[in-house]
Amino acid sequence: MTSPAVDPASSALRTPAPAPTPRRISGAVWAALGIVYVVWGSTYLGIRIVVETMPPFLSAGLRFVVAGLLLTALIAWRQGLSALRVTRVQLGSAALVGLLLLLGGNGLIVLAETSVPSGLAALLVAVVPAWVVLLKAVFGQRPTGGGVAGVLLGLAGLAVLTLPGLSGDVRISGVLLVVVATLLWSVGSFSSSRIPMPPNPFAASAYEMVAGGLGCAAIGLIRGEQYGLDPTAISARSWIALASLVVFGSLIAFTAYAWLLQTAPLSLVATYAYVNPVVAVLLGALVLGEALTWPIALGGAIVVAGVWLIVSTERRS
Repeated sequence: MTSPAVDPASSALRTPAPAPTPRRISGAVWAALGIVYVVWGSTYLGIRIVVETMPPFLSAGLRFVVAGLLLTALIAWRQGLSALRVTRVQLGSAALVGLLLLLGGNGLIVLAETSVPSGLAALLVAVVPAWVVLLKAVFGQRPTGGGVAGVLLGLAGLAVLTLPGLSGDVRISGVLLVVVATLLWSVGSFSSSRIPMPPNPFAASAYEMVAGGLGCAAIGLIRGEQYGLDPTAISARSWIALASLVVFGSLIAFTAYAWLLQTAPLSLVATYAYVNPVVAVLLGALVLGEALTWPIALGGAIVVAGVWLIVSTERRS
């Protein structure tokens, strides 16, 4: 694109160009963030109820495959089959992101919640923005001073949150599973904005869910979760929780998240990480009677403070 011709003699009379104004965040972005804030905060409770009577990876696989197929059908109905067309590279990228987010990230959390309270799992997940800052640094984007301080605070809070596992109150293996899940989720989120994804963010979300769901199902079968599975022993509340996760947690909230990753600044999207834990801890205490011990309260407060520091400073950089 070329610039219009300018008279050299008049160049000295030109006023300096105004400084660029910060990009305004649209109402659609805030609406999608609100969905991710509230709905994802409740998914930790839903997962905990599902795994009471359902195998972890098979239930996660069923959740994401069903949600992905429903979203695919919805896209084809509303936008036509052309909206689902992608190249092999784009499809491969979506599958990779889906495996990182849903098999590595969510799948390990589902497994961990068989032995870790839902509120503690949510607080451990809140450290995701700290990993994102570190990933940016690895790829040459220098973090701000506040970002570094936030990472250190987040890691300190993470250390405090592991105390229930070290003291024997919960299984340390479950705590470590959540930590690994946060790393994989961070890599998936970071990669999604740097590799060739499908141009339609809703199609990308559908492919990610199907790939991640198939990955979860495969791991479930490898683990032998199908043996001894009695569908009649699955409680009604586990089925209701699974249906809620399919519709609200996956079809609506994950789609909103996938759209945000391609539309809004990653640092803004990461703010869900300090809202979700508050919702999850309150619901875990109110519905499941989960105890709010001092390591969980203190560690959670430190992590949330660190995440707030990261997001508030990185957004201005």
